[in-house]
Amino acid sequence: MTKLHLQVQHVDNTCLFQLTWNQNQKITAELPYPDKIISNYQTWQRIYQNFYSQELRGKVINAGFVAPPSVDWQGELVQAEAKLLYEFHQWLRSKELYDIRAILTANHLPQQDKSNYANTHTDIFISCNTPDLIRLPWEAWEINSQFSTSKLRIVRQPLNIHQSIKQVKRNSGKVRVLAIFGDESGLNFAQEKQAILALKQLVKVDLISWHQDKDIQTFKYEIVEKLTSKQGWDILYFAGHSRETDLTGGQISIAPNATINLSEIEHSLITAIEGGLQFALFNSCDGLSIANKLVKLGLNQVVIMREPIHNLVAEEIFVQFLKNIAQYQDVHQALLTACDYLKLEKNLTYPSTYLIPSLFRHPDAPLFVLEPFGFKQYLKRLKPTPLETVSISTLAIISLQLPLQTWLLEKRILIQAMYRNLTNQVAETASINPPVLLVQIDNESIKKANILTPRPINREYMAQIIDKLVELEAPVVGIDYLLDRPDIKSDRILAKSLQTGIKSQSQPTHFILATTRDSQGNWLSVHSQIASNKWSLAGEIEILPGWYMQLLPSHKSNPKPRPFAYLLAISQELHKLVNSPKPQITNKQDFWQQLNNYTDKDNTILTSERTQLQPLTAFSYYLQQMWLHPIVDFSIPPKQVYQTIPAWKLLASPPKLQQQIVIVAPGGYEEAGTGQNNEDNFELPAAMGYWRNQENPDNTRGVLTGGEFHAYMTHHYLNHRIVVPIPDVWMIALAILLGKIIAEYLSNHPEQKGKLVILLSVGSSAYTLISLQLYISSVAILVPWLLPTITLWLYILHLILKSQSAKRITNN
Repeated sequence: MTKLHLQVQHVDNTCLFQLTWNQNQKITAELPYPDKIISNYQTWQRIYQNFYSQELRGKVINAGFVAPPSVDWQGELVQAEAKLLYEFHQWLRSKELYDIRAILTANHLPQQDKSNYANTHTDIFISCNTPDLIRLPWEAWEINSQFSTSKLRIVRQPLNIHQSIKQVKRNSGKVRVLAIFGDESGLNFAQEKQAILALKQLVKVDLISWHQDKDIQTFKYEIVEKLTSKQGWDILYFAGHSRETDLTGGQISIAPNATINLSEIEHSLITAIEGGLQFALFNSCDGLSIANKLVKLGLNQVVIMREPIHNLVAEEIFVQFLKNIAQYQDVHQALLTACDYLKLEKNLTYPSTYLIPSLFRHPDAPLFVLEPFGFKQYLKRLKPTPLETVSISTLAIISLQLPLQTWLLEKRILIQAMYRNLTNQVAETASINPPVLLVQIDNESIKKANILTPRPINREYMAQIIDKLVELEAPVVGIDYLLDRPDIKSDRILAKSLQTGIKSQSQPTHFILATTRDSQGNWLSVHSQIASNKWSLAGEIEILPGWYMQLLPSHKSNPKPRPFAYLLAISQELHKLVNSPKPQITNKQDFWQQLNNYTDKDNTILTSERTQLQPLTAFSYYLQQMWLHPIVDFSIPPKQVYQTIPAWKLLASPPKLQQQIVIVAPGGYEEAGTGQNNEDNFELPAAMGYWRNQENPDNTRGVLTGGEFHAYMTHHYLNHRIVVPIPDVWMIALAILLGKIIAEYLSNHPEQKGKLVILLSVGSSAYTLISLQLYISSVAILVPWLLPTITLWLYILHLILKSQSAKRITNN
C-alpha cells in the first residue's frame, strides 16, 4: 500500500498545495482561494440541516435563514450538492494541479508488482489548516476516474501530530469492543445495539449506557473505569449527541444536560490507547475536533461524522459498516463501502449523507481489520504460501531419505564426539576398566595359528581361546562366529571346552553363541554337536544399516532370538546380583528363571521401554523410516567401551580379567563374514575415526568390525545408554509451526523485526547447545538441528525480504 501526503493551507488569498512522498520528495502548487466553493458549501450545509432537522445527533445552531413554506428541501439539497461538487471538482482539475494529480495517480509499485494493482491501494493523507477547508468533501474527489489504474483512497489526518503511533496489541483472544451509548433524547439506539451484539461470535462486546435510574456522576466514573480496564480494548464506539469545541477536543453528551469534554478524560483515553485501543467510531454529530484530538493523543484511526447526522442515517451507516467489518474488510474499505451503499442504494431516501463520514488516521498506523477468530481460522493463517510449500516440501522429502538420514546421523555423532571431548565430558576411569574385553582373531593370530582358511573359523583354535578364558574365570563369553556347519573332529573338542566352562565350580562361564538368518530367512543355529539347544543361548548378530541398535521384541512371548549384545549384558547383570550367591546356570530354564527374578528389580535393562520395539517405530518401517529407533552412540570413546587384545596374545600372555564381558570376534581379516569376504568389516563411522585419531594419529585402520559394534551395543545395554533420535521431519514440522507463529507475530508487530532476528539468532545458538547437551545427558535424546534450523530461517528470511519489499513499495 502506497502513502502520499497532501497538505492544503490557506495563505492570504491562495491555497498552497504541498504533496510529499518517499519521505524526501516534494512538489507544491498554488490555487486561488475557493471563496465560491466555500459559499456553495455553506449553502449546501444550511439546506442539508433543514432537510434533516429532526432527530439529529447534535444541536444545529440557527444560521439565520427562514425557509419559505412548502419548500422541497430534498430537491434543493440535491441541487446544492451537485453545484458544490461541480465547483469543487472543477477547482481540483485546475491546470496548476496537473503535476500533483499526475503524481497522485502515478504507478507507485515496482515493475514486478504491477500485476497486483487490483489488490493495491494508494492512500492520500489530506490535512488542512482552516475549518472551512477541512469541511470540504475531499473524499468525493474524482481523481480515480481521471488517471489512475489503481485504487486511490482519501484519508484525513490532523495538520500537526506530535504523538507516535501506539503499536501495543492485546495478548490474545477475541477483539474487545467498548460500546458507550450516551444521551438518547430524541434518538433510538435499539438497532445499533442489536447490530453490535450480533457480532458476538467475532468480538467481545461490553455495552454501557445511561438510563434514568443511573446517577450521572456514577456513569461518568463508569466510563473512565471501563476505558482504563487492564484487559484493554481494540475498538471504542460511541453513539449519542456530540458537538465541536475549540479547546477541549470536542464534547459528547452522555445523559440529558450532562456532557463530557474529551480533555476531561484525556488521561483515560491515553491509558486505553496504551492498552491496545486501535480504532474508534463516533456515530454522532460534528466530530472533527473529536477526531483531531484522538489522533493527536496517539490513536491509530477514528471514524467521525463531520456534520450533524440524522438518527436513521447514523443507524444505516453503522449497520452497513459492521456488515463490512464482519466480512474482514479494513476499516477504511468498510467505511467506503458503507458510503457507496448510501450513495447508490439510499440516495433517494438519504441524499448527501454519503459525504458526511470521514476517516482520520495516523499516517504511520496500519489499518485495523477484524481477523477471523478460532482454531480453524488460526490454522488457515498458518497455511504456508506456495513458495513456503515448495521449500518446506523439499526439505521434508530430503529428511525422509534414509541414505541422507544416515549421512546426517554420522556427521551429528561426529559433532557430539567433538563436543564431548571439548567439554571434557568423558569418564576418566573408563580407560582403566571398560566393561568389554574384545578378543580379536586378526591376521597375526591366524598366521601364528597356521590357519589356512579362516572361514569357517578353526574350531580347535576357538577351543583353545575358550579354555584360556575359562581358566581366567571369565563370567560371560560371547562368540561372534556362526557355528552352524559340522566339523566332526573339531566339534567335539569345542563342545568339551564349552561344557568345561559351564560346569566350572570356581567360576562358571556363561556362553552366548551367534545366530542369524540365512538368505532364505531360516535361522542358522549352533550345530548340535557343539552345543545343545537345551542349555545354550544364541543371540542375533545382525548389524542394522545406519548405525541403529538391535531391539527386543515388543512382546516377551515372541520366539525370535534376542540381540547378541543384549544377552551378553543381561548375563553379566545376572552374575553381578548383589547379596545373593552366583547363579548356577547350566541350562536355558535356569537362565530364564534367573532372568524373571531379575526383571522384578528396578532400573534394569528389561524395564526400559527404549530397549523394546515400540509400535510407532514398527509402523515407521512400513514407511521405510526408522522413527525413534535407538542408535549406537559412537560419540563415546572406544577405550570407554572396550579393551582389545589379539587372540594370539591372549594365549601367549593372558591378562587379568576384571569381571569383564568377553567377546571373541573377527579382528578385521578379509575373510570375515558369513558368506562373503569383508561382511564383518564395516565403513568406519566418522566419530570412531575422530577418537582413533585423538588416541593415535598414526592409526590408519579404516574399518569397524562387527565385534566392536556388538561391544558398543553391550555397553549401551549395561549402562542404560539408549539414545533415541527424534525424526527430522517431526522437527521440521515444529519449525514450520514456529515459523508461522513468528510470522503472525511480526505481521502484528513489525517494529519488533530487528529485536526478533537477534533473539532468534541467540535462540538458534542456544538450541544447538541444548540439543548437544541433551544427547550427552542422561536424557539421551538426539534432537535434530540442521534441517529444522534451516527451515525456521527460511521462514524468517522470507518474511524479512517480504517486509523489505513492502517497505520499498510503500516508500515509492
